[in-house]
Amino acid sequence: MASGVEKYSKRGVRTSYVSTVLGISLVLFMIGLVMGGVIGLKNVEKQAKESLQGDLFFKPQLNSADIKQIEQELKTWGQFKEVFFVSPDRAIEEFSGTDQNADQILSVFEGDNPLPPTVGFKPKAEFATKEGMAKIKKALLKAYPDQIDEVNYDKSSVETVSLGFGQFVFLFLVVALLLIVVAVAMINNTIRLALYSKRFTIKTMQLVGATSTYIRRPFLRQSILQGIISSLIGLALLMTLFFALNNTLESLEISFTAEGLGILIGSVFVSGILLTLVSTWIALNKYLRMKLDDLY
Repeated sequence: MASGVEKYSKRGVRTSYVSTVLGISLVLFMIGLVMGGVIGLKNVEKQAKESLQGDLFFKPQLNSADIKQIEQELKTWGQFKEVFFVSPDRAIEEFSGTDQNADQILSVFEGDNPLPPTVGFKPKAEFATKEGMAKIKKALLKAYPDQIDEVNYDKSSVETVSLGFGQFVFLFLVVALLLIVVAVAMINNTIRLALYSKRFTIKTMQLVGATSTYIRRPFLRQSILQGIISSLIGLALLMTLFFALNNTLESLEISFTAEGLGILIGSVFVSGILLTLVSTWIALNKYLRMKLDDLY
């Protein structure tokens, strides 16, 4: 009889432990999903900003060799992600869209290419703003006053990219913050319920003379282990979802830089360990302060 009760008790403890870990894992999966969304959105914003293009038009007296020399000098500037020379042939192909259209344009000008050689540039993300592009333009005209005739870029595209992503990131962060608050509350509630079943054990240890530090130690160790295991499960679910989306949706590609992936993994692990540790500490203090009669 006693053996059966003991087995039932152990089975109940194991079930409670597993359900607690699974509950925390799902919450950490949600936190990781939010963090992954923020990091992924930042990567998309960076790619969009660094795809913006400007063009340098030069004085008529400059030849291709002089322009290529300026191109090489500009490649050493820290403001640019990419700098490239655009020959007249390449320029007319990009302007017309197809080789056939390019031939038609050339035929109008009796075979003479009306487009001059230029240098194109793509700014780094931190400079792809209205103020940043204005500073780049000013610096270029100051550095090459006798060579550059005009610095041209689409101001409306720069403003649209900056403003559009800024508003979307703000909205996403507000939603993410609400989800994280809910997630934290769920983890706290899950751990509090798990410790509720052990309230009499905690009080018994206290009554026989065990110090608060001694009582907390095994529970806090267990909470750290729960946080690590839950983080691993949450990350496994997260990576499985990202892999499935990449293989299912052709128009969507989810990718992270090494730094972004490290931040995501680190955030989930820190969140898992910290949240379980703090929630366990708070719940333990509650039961340590309660009187015996209040436990019933």
